[in-house]
Amino acid sequence: MRHLFSHKVVALPVLLMLALLSGCATAPPASNQARLGLKLPPVSLGENFSVQQHLKVERNGRIDELDAALEVDGGQLELVGLAFGQRVLSLSYDGKELKSWRHMMLPAQVKAEDVLEDMQLSLWPVQAIAQALPAGWRIEDQGLRRLLYLDNELVASIDYSRMPRWSGTVVLNNLRYHYRLTIQSAR
Repeated sequence: MRHLFSHKVVALPVLLMLALLSGCATAPPASNQARLGLKLPPVSLGENFSVQQHLKVERNGRIDELDAALEVDGGQLELVGLAFGQRVLSLSYDGKELKSWRHMMLPAQVKAEDVLEDMQLSLWPVQAIAQALPAGWRIEDQGLRRLLYLDNELVASIDYSRMPRWSGTVVLNNLRYHYRLTIQSAR
């Protein structure tokens, strides 16, 4: 994390946080598991990178924006999220232990595990995700689009402007929690 604090930055998981801040989190259908529980090791990403992004979340007619920095280096993942120039969330994950810090004003429903899961669903190779999915879940890559299904019902779609996935623009449409997250990597 040597250079993550030196710039104003944004990242995908923090956008999820803003999505949850911008409206009440809607509970998923009672008959379905709420979250996957993905905790893939950082090394399974297959590459190292450091990226600054600007995130925009749209939910219930409201738009919120966030800055963050994400660094995956070897077997370690580090994330710092900033809102209004203040650090509001930080995550550190080595594949075994997830350490997190959150601002006290952050709603209780914003959980580090959920942020990590959405990041991994968006960025990790589809093969690594597919091997870790519980029964009933399925993920597909269709070029620059990724689809997540539960019992053949579309739960989320993720569209990418280019490869690698963490560069360019990423648009995550979460049909279960009813928000749209747009992530633009800094150039």
